[in-house]
Amino acid sequence: MQNPLATPRHTEQPVPTLQGGIAVPLTILLLIGGVVLIVLAIQQLAEPQPEKAGGLLLLLAGFLTEAGGVLSCFGYFTLQPNEARVLILFGAYKGTTRRSGFHWVNPFLTKRRVSLRVRNLISDKLKVNDKGGNPVEIAAVVVWRVEDTAQACFDVQDYENYVRIQSESAIRHVASAYAYDHGEEHEVTLRSGADVVMVALRQELQERLSQAGVLVEEARITHLAYAPEIAQAMLRRQQAEAVIAARQKIVHGAVSMVDMALRELKERQVVQLDDERKAAMVSNLLVVLCGEAEVTPVVNTGTLYA
Repeated sequence: MQNPLATPRHTEQPVPTLQGGIAVPLTILLLIGGVVLIVLAIQQLAEPQPEKAGGLLLLLAGFLTEAGGVLSCFGYFTLQPNEARVLILFGAYKGTTRRSGFHWVNPFLTKRRVSLRVRNLISDKLKVNDKGGNPVEIAAVVVWRVEDTAQACFDVQDYENYVRIQSESAIRHVASAYAYDHGEEHEVTLRSGADVVMVALRQELQERLSQAGVLVEEARITHLAYAPEIAQAMLRRQQAEAVIAARQKIVHGAVSMVDMALRELKERQVVQLDDERKAAMVSNLLVVLCGEAEVTPVVNTGTLYA
C-alpha cells in the first residue's frame, strides 16, 4: 500500500518549443504594428472633429499590440549543448527541453537552467574507522551528471548540495565496511581490493543519488592512509609483519635444504651419521642458512668424532 504522506516522485517530460527564428518576425510585427496603431489613433484623435470612440479603441488596440510584442521578448532563450531548461508555469511543472539552439515559449513560463555536463566531486579527506576500528583517512572522486531534470529540480532542495552530502555519507559507510589492510584470509580490504571497493562505492552512491535524478558515472578512492595519530604505530607493525614473513620464508627454505642434504647423504651412502651427528649438522646448517651475518667456518682436520 502506498504511503499517502510520501513525497510524489517527478519524472522528466519533454515539451515542444517554437524555434526562435520563426518567432522573431512575429515579435517584430507586433512591435511595429503597435506603434503604427498608436500613431493612427493619435492622428484620429487630433482631427477637428475626431471620432473619440474609434480613436480610443484604436489607441487601446495599439497599446495591447505593443505590450504583446514587448511581452513576447521574454519568451526567448538559448540552449547550449548538454544543457536543459525546466519550464514552470505558476509553480506547475510543464516539461523540459534539451534541444540546443534558439527557442521561444510562453513568456509566463519560468525557465530554470540545468547543466547536463559530467562533473567531478572531489571529497575532502575524511577520518573514518575501518572494519577493525582503526582510524583511517580516505578521500574519493565522484563523477556524476544529471539524468532526470524534474527529479533534480523538484525532489530535492538543492541537488548539488545533495550530491555532496550523500557522497560523503556513502564514502564513510563503505570505508567502515572494510578493513584497511589486515583482514581475514581472502578478505577484501581497502588497500588490496580497490576494484571491489570502487564498485561497492559506486553502487552505494547510485542508490543514494537516484532520488535526485543523478547518474553516477564513476567513483574511485584517491587517498587512503592511516590517521596521523596511529600512522607511526601501524608503520612499525607493518615492518614487523614484513620481517616475520621474510623470516618464515627463510626458515622454510633452510629446513627444506637441510632435509634435502640429509636425504642425499643417506641415499648415496656418502657417510653414516648417528642422531647426535645429524643434530649437530642440522644446527650448523641452520645457523649458516638463517643467519644475517656471514658465517666463518671452522674446519675440523681431525676425525669425525674428534
